Amino acid sequence: MDPASLALSFATGLALAAAAGFRAFVPLLATGLAVHFGVIEPASGFGWLGEPVALLALAVATALEVGAYYFPGLDHALDIVAAPLALAAGIVVAASVMAELPPWLRWLAAIVAGGGATAASYSFTSLMRAKSGVATGGLANPLVSTVELAGSALLAGLALLAPVIALLALALILVAASRRRRSRRGAG
Repeated sequence: MDPASLALSFATGLALAAAAGFRAFVPLLATGLAVHFGVIEPASGFGWLGEPVALLALAVATALEVGAYYFPGLDHALDIVAAPLALAAGIVVAASVMAELPPWLRWLAAIVAGGGATAASYSFTSLMRAKSGVATGGLANPLVSTVELAGSALLAGLALLAPVIALLALALILVAASRRRRSRRGAG
């Protein structure tokens, strides 16, 4: 195991898992496309992500998920159902790219680190959408959904092409959100 390759595959998995917290299917579709076009080599047993049938299914699931979040009320209902789905997607997508790890360690890292990253980003987006819904009566939720979609796509793309930059971007987002939350508490 080359330490640099190991670190990069772990960083890629962590960033993709965090992207699944914004939109569950976007990072799976991005990873599937990367596998299909030979941009990345998946971990053993994950070559199916790049198969045309899987890509079609992931594209349809992505379109349905993205579309549903543009309807106020439906987006909140989807949050309840989507939480376990996002967590499972985050774990799977993290495991799919941690090719440098032995299988037992890959799954442990995907569940603990990947699942944790997904849960953190999912919690953040759900809270942001809920606050937006309360503050604007749901009128700003389509804007929030667009930001979440862009965040998921950008983070997934960076994870696959520049994983270290993706983790830095994620850290900056979380720090900015934390500071904003603290400043609002102090003002209120």
